[in-house]
Amino acid sequence: MSTDSAGARTVALALLANAGVGLLKLVAGLVSGSGALLSEAAHSAGDTSTELLLATALWRSSRPADRVHPFGYGKERYFWSLLAAVGIFVSGAAFSVFEGVHTIVSPERAAHLLWINYPVLVLAFVLEGISLRQAIRSTHGEARRRKRSVGDVVRDPHDPTVRSVVLEDTAALIGLAVAGLGVGLHQLTGSAMWDGAASLVIGALLVVAAVLLAQTCKALLIGKQADSRLMRRIEERLEEQDEVDDVVDVLTMMTGVDRILLCTRVDFVDGFSAGELEHACVRMGELLRREFPDLDEVFIQPASKDDPLVQQRVRARYGHELADTG
Repeated sequence: MSTDSAGARTVALALLANAGVGLLKLVAGLVSGSGALLSEAAHSAGDTSTELLLATALWRSSRPADRVHPFGYGKERYFWSLLAAVGIFVSGAAFSVFEGVHTIVSPERAAHLLWINYPVLVLAFVLEGISLRQAIRSTHGEARRRKRSVGDVVRDPHDPTVRSVVLEDTAALIGLAVAGLGVGLHQLTGSAMWDGAASLVIGALLVVAAVLLAQTCKALLIGKQADSRLMRRIEERLEEQDEVDDVVDVLTMMTGVDRILLCTRVDFVDGFSAGELEHACVRMGELLRREFPDLDEVFIQPASKDDPLVQQRVRARYGHELADTG
């Protein structure tokens, strides 16, 4: 299954789960007067809006390159995912904190039929669990494709949409447990403070999720390099070619999910004609694209490994000269 299709399935399932669960939480919160359930309803509303933004990200980032955007629209996925992070913070976290403070400072607000919250929380937990399971399966699939561990993919994802769902659903499951604890303590002690405290914890969870997702999107939007292991493999493959004396510089940037821009500076073996080097560059470009399918555009530039300006730029970027590590 491709990254896009897996991501679309994950986002669609999360959208349906959050929309349905959000309505149940809202009804339960209004009927019982529970601040924790109303915070959870805001949580689900924020997650639903987030899934809509992620669906937009998947759709718009798949458009082909054109004259205005010659490297395609892949980074739109990062932009819309960043908006999703802002949406989590504004619509979910802000309301949850407000509701928690309001419940604590206004304990006289009536609360009744608190028992109705428990079946809603259980059902919500089941649906969120199904959504999280799908997100984790997508993460395992990406880890297998990239030959990385699941932990590496979660910490440093190429596709922020799947990580968004993992973060949302994980925060949702923790939030549901906190909401259940808050409602139970409220019912047991008669003090609405516990309900309000649960709302504050839910708000804090959403702040953490929003910040983590925003950090990922920021790095990708600025222009993050490809995985360092991939760069080393590209360097090794180029240096195996008869025409190549040494790889002087390797520049990569992720222009989208499964899209990598590659620029290399290569010191060629002396004695080849210009025509032979042209054919060699074409052949090496095709070789790299076959072996590394994520490469979208490949540029190979001749350069001398003794050029002091190139050495200085490479050393400033990587802390060493590639030609010295060969």
